[in-house]
Amino acid sequence: MMARLIRILLCLVGLVVLGAAGFYFITAPDPLPESHWANLGAPDLKNGEMVFWAGGCDSCHAAPGAQGDAKLVLAGGLALTSPFGTFHVPNISPDEKAGLGSWTLAEFGNAMKRGVGRNGEHLYPSFPYGSYSRVSDKDINDLWGFLKTLPTSSNIVPPHELRFPYNIRLALGGWKFLYFNDQPRVALANPDDTVKRGQYLVEGLGHCGECHTPRDSLGGFLKDEWLAGAPNPEGRGRIPDITPGSQAVGAWSAGDITTYLQTGFTPDFDSVGGSMVDVQQNIAHLPAPDIEAIAAYLKAIPPK
Repeated sequence: MMARLIRILLCLVGLVVLGAAGFYFITAPDPLPESHWANLGAPDLKNGEMVFWAGGCDSCHAAPGAQGDAKLVLAGGLALTSPFGTFHVPNISPDEKAGLGSWTLAEFGNAMKRGVGRNGEHLYPSFPYGSYSRVSDKDINDLWGFLKTLPTSSNIVPPHELRFPYNIRLALGGWKFLYFNDQPRVALANPDDTVKRGQYLVEGLGHCGECHTPRDSLGGFLKDEWLAGAPNPEGRGRIPDITPGSQAVGAWSAGDITTYLQTGFTPDFDSVGGSMVDVQQNIAHLPAPDIEAIAAYLKAIPPK
């Protein structure tokens, strides 16, 4: 009887060990190999700057309250509050110690597209790699080149302050298993090149869904509610529905959306407000065809 009990216990332990090993194998950090980032050539700095504005890098990574040229000093330090705790946005300036000055293109690219840090650790999706996974390697290379031309900052950012169990990075592998992919957010019927460009900008670089799409209790997007509006992640008010079915933006024409993104004025001459101010100012740097593509995509997605 005792021998049988021991065998049962050993089998149970074995199953637990196998299950844990399987979980780790499935959810372990999965960076792209160094060879993936080789031979991309010299970065196009002009395009890199446009990628910078499309991605809104300064909105989070500039020091809080920075204005003008100071917004190009990506010193970090912004505190992002969430139901999981407080995330402190890192310094991504070219500083060798406090920023990304000692990083390689491969390390930067894997952070952007795979959510993997330079030490092989999972990154928290407060950094929107779930959207940036859709960005082309060329744009990553060009952005990296542009970032290295910006001013340095020696600002040391404190570590994240997260509650248990959210402070366990290993668990992020499970989150990625459930939510992380690089596929289109919505299926579009016969999109033309303009709409395809808009999809690339909105779903990838612009990471619009990070604020405009509601999430479940684990922080993953509600798949069928793409851009349908969500509680403000900072806790004040609500981020609007920007699908064609909304009562506000849904009634705007593609031209209205384009004008809003270029000037900050709505069709009824109200002005952009809240966190959208930075977004609009960044998008306004883009060439007109890109802004028109964003508007075309927003009119082409399913209404909610």
